[in-house]
Amino acid sequence: MIAEYDELDGLGLADLVKRGAVSPLELVETAIDRIVLRNPPLNAVILTMFDEARKAAGEVDAGAVFAGVPFLLKDLLATVEGIPTSQGNRLLVKLPATGDSELVARWKKAGLIVLGKTNTPEFGLTPYTEPSAFGPTRNPWGLDRTPGGSSGGSAAAVAARMVPLASGGDGGGSIRIPASACGLFGLKPTRGRTPAGPFAGEPWAGFAVEHVLTRSVRDSAALLDLVQGPDVGTPHYLPSPPGFFLEAAGRPPGKLKIAVSAAPMLGGKVEPEILQAFSATAKLLEELGHDIVEAAPSIDAEAFSLSFLTVIAAELQVDIEEAARAAGVPVRVQDFDPSTLGMGLLGETLSAGELAAALRYLKLAARGISQFFETHDILMTPVLARVPPPIGSLQPSAAEKKIIRAVGRVKAGWLLKRIGIAKRLAAETFSFIPWTPVFNVTGQPAMSVPLCWSDHDLPIGMHFVGRFADEETLFRLAGQLERARPWAHRKPPLCKPVSP
Repeated sequence: MIAEYDELDGLGLADLVKRGAVSPLELVETAIDRIVLRNPPLNAVILTMFDEARKAAGEVDAGAVFAGVPFLLKDLLATVEGIPTSQGNRLLVKLPATGDSELVARWKKAGLIVLGKTNTPEFGLTPYTEPSAFGPTRNPWGLDRTPGGSSGGSAAAVAARMVPLASGGDGGGSIRIPASACGLFGLKPTRGRTPAGPFAGEPWAGFAVEHVLTRSVRDSAALLDLVQGPDVGTPHYLPSPPGFFLEAAGRPPGKLKIAVSAAPMLGGKVEPEILQAFSATAKLLEELGHDIVEAAPSIDAEAFSLSFLTVIAAELQVDIEEAARAAGVPVRVQDFDPSTLGMGLLGETLSAGELAAALRYLKLAARGISQFFETHDILMTPVLARVPPPIGSLQPSAAEKKIIRAVGRVKAGWLLKRIGIAKRLAAETFSFIPWTPVFNVTGQPAMSVPLCWSDHDLPIGMHFVGRFADEETLFRLAGQLERARPWAHRKPPLCKPVSP
């Protein structure tokens, strides 16, 4: 067992391999020990690949940047040949993937060794990770609290030092939300920066993009350098970055014009502790020499939310139908969680015209929001409107679950629309995450930086949004913030010392 395992990031562990201080197999065995010890109270890892990891450790390229570094995959989008990708759904838990997704192949080429897959809400829908297929994942900073979602399993595993980094996907905040809830760095790249193929075209109409959750800025930057770029058939072809993101993370950002706003873009109220953290971060930015102005893009919260909900409902309807078809069964109420079932039922009520109108509205709104960044380098908001809430508190009520299932049995999705359950659940969700989905629609890069903690020692991430295709400025600012207010030394209570 490697004594410094908990203290080092991915690049630090890879350096041990390069210097011959440890072998990739020793790293893998240490990670396995951590997973076996720390996963039971968290339920972050829901499928293990320990034998495959041991084999890969003997074949890894010792010259790779992340040579031998243990890694976990979110069980959504990221496919491994021969291994199921359940997407948090009970029908898919035994259906093996037919190949590695392109991004998984690039992660392996970077030297990362996959030890298993992490928990995710069904089809990545919710900002909490509580699928009935696997049960809830818990937050290492408070076992009664959610780690966020949909990359909640990955975030909990990284925060608990099982691995130094793990994969995530972000379609409405699903990297940034759990990064904030678990005290990690989480960057959502620009749309098209990382490959989505070959088994997906445009996940969630192009809103979703994959990257990683990390404890250090440099791990995120270095890995994005290695995997960024188009794959065959991509509909989004970005220009290559002017330099290396890793180099940018170590370079001062200069004086930036940073707009700051704690006004919820999609409605709701913000808790006092979040506002305090927001004010403290604005003050820090000012101390670092940045030009701080109170401003934010203009947005029609109701129209934006309803249009976003329309697109996601349509996507969920297809997800449900594809899962049933893959399992060889008809769509049955008992095979899906109430939240996803409700959204799918809502999707069934939509016309082609309603979906087209929603997409048209969102694309026009995105153009308007992007204009704001013509005169501002960065926008800062909180990530979440409140600290990580208790497990179960964001789910539909017992009565709502019964209604959704009853409506599903008679296939009367129109009734859910009529009585407004889906709209209420969406409003509750957006009140928790009133900023992050906006920038999935625009496709801009955005990051959660773990700069603050609550009075009860729960992490509070701050949200920074950059111009389209400008991850470089975000990494430069993130590196500056990491040096000014380091966070890597902070460990959740679950991380008790492990004897070497």
